[in-house]
Parts: sequence; C-alpha cells; structure tokens
Amino acid sequence: MSYVGSTLSNLIHQTAFFNLTWGNYLMIAVACFFLYLAIRHQYEPLLLVPIAFGMLLVNIYPDIILSSEVANNGQGGLLYYFYELDELAIRPSLICLGVGAQTDFGPLIANPISFLLGAAAQLGIFVAYLLAIVFGFNGKAAAAISIIGGADGPTSIFLAGKLGQTNLMGPIAVAAYSYMSLVPIIQPPIMKLFTTDKERKIKMTQLRPVTKLEKILFPVIITVVVVLILPSTAPLIGMLMLGNLFRECGVVKQLTETASNALMYIVVILLGTSVGASTSAEAFLKADTLKIVALGLLAFGFGTMGGVLLGKLMCVLTHGKINPLIGSAGVSAVPMAARVSQKVGSEYDPTNFLLMHAMGPNVAGVIGTAVAAGVFMAIYGVK
Repeated sequence: MSYVGSTLSNLIHQTAFFNLTWGNYLMIAVACFFLYLAIRHQYEPLLLVPIAFGMLLVNIYPDIILSSEVANNGQGGLLYYFYELDELAIRPSLICLGVGAQTDFGPLIANPISFLLGAAAQLGIFVAYLLAIVFGFNGKAAAAISIIGGADGPTSIFLAGKLGQTNLMGPIAVAAYSYMSLVPIIQPPIMKLFTTDKERKIKMTQLRPVTKLEKILFPVIITVVVVLILPSTAPLIGMLMLGNLFRECGVVKQLTETASNALMYIVVILLGTSVGASTSAEAFLKADTLKIVALGLLAFGFGTMGGVLLGKLMCVLTHGKINPLIGSAGVSAVPMAARVSQKVGSEYDPTNFLLMHAMGPNVAGVIGTAVAAGVFMAIYGVK
C-alpha cells in the first residue's frame, strides 16, 4: 500500500496544480479572454489565436520555452526553438515577404500623397520613444519599445533583436501583436474624436488606373532608394518588396502563391505561438512590462491621431477632397487599419467606399515603420 500511495503522491505532485502561481492563473485568464475575442468577435484570429494559445501553454507548462542552456538535459522546449527564429530576425523578414506578396501597392502608386499620411502616423513611434526615456528606459530599449506605435509586429521584433533588447522582446512582441489585433477597438474612438460628421461623410474620387509597368518598377525603386539611404532596412524592405515583385511581375505565380499562402501561414503559426509563449507570468508580470504595454497603447493612439490630423489638414488644403479617416490607416497594420477606415466611414454613409483610398496610407505605413526602425539602428550604430 505504501508503494501505491507514494506512486499516487508522485503522480499528483507532477501535475501543474502544485507549480502554478496566482500570476500563472491571471495569464491563463488573459489567454482565454484573447481566445474569446478572436473566436467570438473575430478580432484578427490569425494572429490572436496562436498568440493566446502560446500564452496558455507557457503558463501551464513553463518548460515549453525553456532554453537549451538552462535545461538539465541540454534540450530546450519546443517553443524555445521557435522563438530563436525571432531573435535571429528570420521570421520577421519572412512575414514581410508574405505581406508584400499579398498586398496591392496600386493605391499608393495612384495617390503618392498617401506617403505623407503614412509618415504622419509614425508620430506615435517618436512620441513613445521620448516617453520611454522619461519612464527610465535606456535609448536602445526606448527605440525598441517605440516601434509598437507603428502597429508592426515583425518590425518590432526585428528592431528589438538588432538593438540587443532580447529581454524585452516578449513584452514588446505581445504588445505589438495585441494592439494590431485590437485595431477595431482602439482606433474608432480616436478617429471619431478628431473628425466631424461632415468630414467622415466625404466621398473621395476614384483612383486612377495603375499600369503594370508602374507596379513592377515600384518595388525595385523603393528598394534601391530606401536601402541606399538606410542599408540596415534591407532585410525588411528587401523582403517586402521582393514579395510584391513576385506578385506584380506575373512570371513567378508559384512563388507568389507560396509566399502569400503556405509560407506566410506557417510562419504566422510559429511566430504567434512563440510570441504568446514569451508571456509566462514570471517574465511578463513586471513593472517594466506594464510600462511597455502602456507606452505601446499611447504610441498607437498618437500614431492614429497623427494620421487623422494630417488628413484633416489635407482635407482643408484640397477643399474637401480627402476624407481624414483614411489617415488612421497610416499605421502599418495591413489591411486591418484600412478596413477600420472603411467601417467607420460606412457608419456615417453606407455608400461611402474608402477601403482602396485607405490602402495607400496603410502600405505607406509599412514602409514608414521600417524606415523608422532603420533610423534608430543608424542612430545607435547598428548594421
């Protein structure tokens, strides 16, 4: 009987119940809430489902992301090896390849003024950078945190790795991807706050047709210009534009389909679960993490505001030809932010179609966030 008793005792003590802290239970509750938002309300489920499930796994079984250096047998946890690809900046670049292959840059080419709206939406990045320094973070940490304001998860991870801020990569990545997923909740109140009913109802004229030659030349020219000025952006801008060239050149259909579908979704699964797994209670529930989450939200808000306010100025200068709502799409959450511009506009006039107009600033925001990351790498001498 003693043998049976000790065996049962050992089995019971091997369960997670004896190892979980209140923090783990809190993070499990947060993970379930994220799953609810993703499944019930469909808030970017492609991102939020794997992130939430990774969060759930690591807070029940922390060793799933245990590094090989710490493990007794020298073998790390499954998601540790997934996470290593983030630190090496491999997955962020592959995500950019897929985004480029999925995205039509035509609206940006047809309306180059969209570049200005995308640039204005980077306001959040630089505001967050200054605030992070005020909050006590060093320059490199502040730069890595600030990119959350661009609503660009891959670039946030890429810059954190390049600046040597791997200890902050988990909170930064979770904040960036969470805010990307919650775009439909965060942006509309800010958009409505800074616009009038009359401005929201403005109908924009149809964009001009863009030739195939323009679409082929665009990724090549952008790559040459941006990478010559900021060589350190090559992994992000290069992959983004390569994916778009696959799409537009018309001679590599198989590569386009692979980059925009199979490869893209494989990378999203690996990235989402590993990002979620970086949120163990021990690593996540810290004062610095709460600061990062707060700074990310402020950055996102200021980015949305910057785009909308420049949109209002353009509306005045063009005598009412530009709807300020499209400025909010200047954050680089593609195509989520553009859809939100369309949704808010259609609430006030169901016949108003802003989606394609908003895609211009949206694509410009992707480029702008990568450029902002390149500027920070140049400031801190990182190649």
